Amino acid sequence: MRRLLAILFQRCPRCLKGKLFRGLFRVNRECAVCELELQREPGYYLGAMYFSYGFGVVAVAPVTWLLIENDATLFTIAWVTAAELVLLSPLLFRYARVLWLHFDQLFRPQ
Repeated sequence: MRRLLAILFQRCPRCLKGKLFRGLFRVNRECAVCELELQREPGYYLGAMYFSYGFGVVAVAPVTWLLIENDATLFTIAWVTAAELVLLSPLLFRYARVLWLHFDQLFRPQ
């Protein structure tokens, strides 16, 4: 339960207390509480891309399904889903990185 709350509130995967972000898109270099290094090496967050893709699919699927059921045109579906992804991008970006950090800490504890 504590881990889920730490993910929800974007906290450190080791101590579950320190904030991960210092701005909308900037990840702290290390946790202020336990000093876990959050910027490990170049390309470290490449794995977060898979989480982001999955989040995007989950976010767009219900809207796309509703539009298809209501006989929307392909043009309408494309614009609505693109707009939805643009609006959700900051949230998807942040949670993809949070989940990647927690996933990595689970399998490679530091």
